[in-house]
Amino acid sequence: MMKAKGVPHGTWVLIADGEKALYLVNKGDEAHLHLVVRDRAEQDNPKAQDWAANRPGRFNDGPGVQRSAVDDTDWHQLEKTRFAKDIAKDLYKSAHKGKFDALVIAASRPVLSALRDEMHDEVASKLVLDLPKVLTNHPLDEIETAIERALEEVN
Repeated sequence: MMKAKGVPHGTWVLIADGEKALYLVNKGDEAHLHLVVRDRAEQDNPKAQDWAANRPGRFNDGPGVQRSAVDDTDWHQLEKTRFAKDIAKDLYKSAHKGKFDALVIAASRPVLSALRDEMHDEVASKLVLDLPKVLTNHPLDEIETAIERALEEVN
C-alpha cells in the first residue's frame, strides 16, 4: 500500500459491508476531499437465523444410540464472501479498463479480509488506503471525515 498525503482527484472510494456497497468518487483534490456517489450495489442477504430452514442435521457417532448435531451451514457468511468476490471482480474489470488510478476502501473487517483475499494485483497496486470500518449508513460528510482522519494516522 502506497503512502498518501491525501486522496487524489478521481480516486474511487468503496464503502462496503456484507450487504451494501457504495461506490464514490473524489471530485475534490488531495487537500479537500469531496465525495460523490457513482454507484450503489445492494444484496438481499437475510440474517443467519433466517437461513436455517429446519433443525440441525444429526449423525450417528458409531455403534449405539448416541447422535450428534451437525452445525448448519452459515449461508449468511457465505453470501457476504460471495458479495466481496463480486465487488473484487468489478474492481478488477474497472481497473483493467483504466477507469481509476487510486482506490480507498472502507469496509467491515470480514468484508475487507475477503476483498483482500480476492483482490487482483492490478487493483491492490492502486490501493491508497484500506480502512476496517463500517461506514455504509453514514452521510457523505462523515465518510469524508473518517477517511481524512485515517489518512492523517497513516502519514
